[in-house]
Amino acid sequence: MISSDLDRDRIPGHIACVMDGNGRWAQQRGLPRTEGHTAGEQALFEVLDGADQLGVRWFTVYAFSTENWRRPVDEVQFLLRFNEEILLNRQEELHERNIRIRFIGRQDRRVPRRLVRRMREAAELTKDNTGLTFTIAFNYGGRSEIVDAVQRIVDSGVRRVSEKTIARHLYDPEMPDPDLVIRTSGEYRVSNFLLWEIAYSELVFSETLWPDFRKEHLYAAIKEYQDRDRRYGGVGEADGDPGTLG
Repeated sequence: MISSDLDRDRIPGHIACVMDGNGRWAQQRGLPRTEGHTAGEQALFEVLDGADQLGVRWFTVYAFSTENWRRPVDEVQFLLRFNEEILLNRQEELHERNIRIRFIGRQDRRVPRRLVRRMREAAELTKDNTGLTFTIAFNYGGRSEIVDAVQRIVDSGVRRVSEKTIARHLYDPEMPDPDLVIRTSGEYRVSNFLLWEIAYSELVFSETLWPDFRKEHLYAAIKEYQDRDRRYGGVGEADGDPGTLG
């Protein structure tokens, strides 16, 4: 049930999630770290469902970072297979719900070609859907995205660069900047996630480990977002001198 405390007219249009805490959740239970990732799938699709019910237009998750290749080989291999299985098992369901699936990140030689094909198939299957856009950041790094954007600008021969120029060369130029970024498990950092896009996003940090994260935690994060005064560097209702920061 959707919380009555939420203002349905002020739902964030784009929510991004750093789904952190799978490994710790498993370790607390004496389980292999991979069991935490499996448990995290339920959390992901419950929260996605909650976002869809609220009318969120874009929902982006950090599924696999460019730094995750440094994890133990067996865990990396599990995550690659796991993400492929999610696409196989869930893409038809999401398609039937009019959800559009997109991916951002590098599709370089480290990503198995079979998984790349699955990604492209899911994106192609759902490309004309008009509901929520579910973006999966896979083999993604915020710095890498900016570097790749700059390289494309250089290759195109553009001589004068503005913020709009860079934005047009990001992985998905159509994706709006997140209004709200949620990170779970009590960590207070952005970890190279959407560095360009989150310049004015509201950040909410939850102590809950990702496998335990549910719709009510999503609603609580949105309520915290709604209670804030978003100023974008300007002056809020309670501020006085417009020449000072804060």
